[in-house]
Amino acid sequence: MIAVGTDILEIERMEKSLKNPRFLTRVFSHAEIEWLREKNFRAQSAAGNYCAKEAFSKALGTGVRGFSLSEVSVLRDECGKPYLLLEGRAREKAAGRSFSVSISHCRRYATAVVVMEEDRNAHAAG
Repeated sequence: MIAVGTDILEIERMEKSLKNPRFLTRVFSHAEIEWLREKNFRAQSAAGNYCAKEAFSKALGTGVRGFSLSEVSVLRDECGKPYLLLEGRAREKAAGRSFSVSISHCRRYATAVVVMEEDRNAHAAG
């Protein structure tokens, strides 16, 4: 089975949210905060990550229920491609599934799409 989640956010809203230190720790993991620090806390980078987290929850079909957004890290590989690193309850809810992430932004908006696919071997064992 394949499911898709998408989200869009006005970058201006993220600019305001980034001024609140509690927002940062509630929404972003330590690894993401470090990455954002390297990016000088650019609002478009934070907004893209936030959209990917929301898109993940939509692809999962739960919305942000039963896990914290900070348990979903949106990181980058050596080529800059985003990927999800799941911890805690988010990891439990996503067991047996894999995810692909795409993030984009322009001057005013950031958007992300997450495609979820059930691992073929997850159900073959039963």
